[in-house]
Amino acid sequence: MEVRLARKLGFCFGVEHAIQTAEQTLAQRGGPIMSLGEIIHNPQVVEKLSLKGLKVVRDPDAVTGTVLIRSHGERPEVLSELRRRGVEIVDATCVLVKRAQQIVAKMAEDGYRVVIIGQASHPEVRGVCGYAPDVICADTPEELDRLPAGGKLGIICQTTHSLEHFGRMVGLIVARGYNEIKVVNTLCNEVRNRQVAAVELAREVDVMFVLGGKQSANTCELARLCAEQGVPTHHLENWDDFTDEMAAGKKTAGVTAGASTPKWIVEEFVENLRAFESR
Repeated sequence: MEVRLARKLGFCFGVEHAIQTAEQTLAQRGGPIMSLGEIIHNPQVVEKLSLKGLKVVRDPDAVTGTVLIRSHGERPEVLSELRRRGVEIVDATCVLVKRAQQIVAKMAEDGYRVVIIGQASHPEVRGVCGYAPDVICADTPEELDRLPAGGKLGIICQTTHSLEHFGRMVGLIVARGYNEIKVVNTLCNEVRNRQVAAVELAREVDVMFVLGGKQSANTCELARLCAEQGVPTHHLENWDDFTDEMAAGKKTAGVTAGASTPKWIVEEFVENLRAFESR
């Protein structure tokens, strides 16, 4: 069986920045620091950093000393409270998430009711929602019933979504007949490039393997897009999730990875998959 890799896969610049920031801070402090939530959605990376002293906490009230703000960002009121309590903040928020936060704040200032096409439970979306009052999250056509009947709408998107999904949802909103809509594309080009490369590869192989954390939104989106091409698709965290049946009877396998998946996981998987071929 032939193994092919997507031309774009793995770490994006935002994830690399967050990890470098964490490692540099740990080295400078010489001791444990806290991370408010997982720095990225990859359990293997989180585990490696925990061994170096990065402790994940979920309750802002439990934070003391120095805290790392993860790549997904945080709500402004949480940051203000941490500063009030004298906590040292090290900000590893992705620059594209920061841009979305700023856009939302400006939309609200200009009188728009903000709508985010995204998953309300996703940490990036939760953080961005804090930058404007009464933000509406809608990620399915059914959820568009949450929108007001009229008024000015300002629309952005969760950075890890696909352009096609964003376009479909915006089209459905426009069809509702609003007099004024402002749409800003907040999608990440790094994620988009990985999506395009994954779809291209999925059309050429007999089976696709998408590597990355099960909580990673961009990795889940890669798996969904690959499966839409009609190819058997398996979303795995690493080689430990692989079973022989996944590759049985297949001649060509494609491999891609989410933007929070480290290179070593991809390399280990490909090496083992090639060894599996020779059995």
